[in-house]
Amino acid sequence: MRIVEFNDYIQPNFALAEGALDANVFQHVTYLNRFAAQHKLALAELVKVPTAPIAIYSRRHQSLDAVKNGSTVALPNDPTNQARALVMLDGLGWIKLRPGADPIRASERDVAANLKGIKLLPLEAAQLPRSLQDADYAFVNGNYALASGLKLRDALRTEKISPAYANLVAVRSADRDKPFARDLAAAYKSRAFLDVTNKHFADYAKTDYQLALQSPAAGAR
Repeated sequence: MRIVEFNDYIQPNFALAEGALDANVFQHVTYLNRFAAQHKLALAELVKVPTAPIAIYSRRHQSLDAVKNGSTVALPNDPTNQARALVMLDGLGWIKLRPGADPIRASERDVAANLKGIKLLPLEAAQLPRSLQDADYAFVNGNYALASGLKLRDALRTEKISPAYANLVAVRSADRDKPFARDLAAAYKSRAFLDVTNKHFADYAKTDYQLALQSPAAGAR
């Protein structure tokens, strides 16, 4: 097996569709479906994987209570991840989204009230860890947080991941039932991978199949 790393959210799906990759692991189903439809790519979800949540961090403040009028808040500029940040800001009481705003598609246009007078700074997701040098607060996707040396447990607030935002393994639609894809899915669903998750990714949100594996009922069999 050969692992290829990318530093953006664009190229992995093109590389997969073109056959340069057999699978990729970096995105949630909301992003996959939107990207595949926009670019007419035949890609499909294979299996959900443990996910590092998006969270809000600060190097300037020890608490969210330090927010004040004019505080700068960096957040992702891609539609799906920006929506996640805006929903969290609404939950914090810093902004108010308009009634009926779709929590999966919310954008800055859906901000009905800026209750704390914060300044929103949309940035490429990969730039968000670096923005902590200048912004009061920053929402950072889990993968970029870990890659930059941030610890998930140091976040000031972490999202509760919904199924729409759980990361997944994507493959070409035509490959979904091929032996390599079935073997890959089985590996993720194995107890051995649960052990790896518990040891190295303890702060990640586990999948339903992992929660089932570690339940008392599963251990009693």
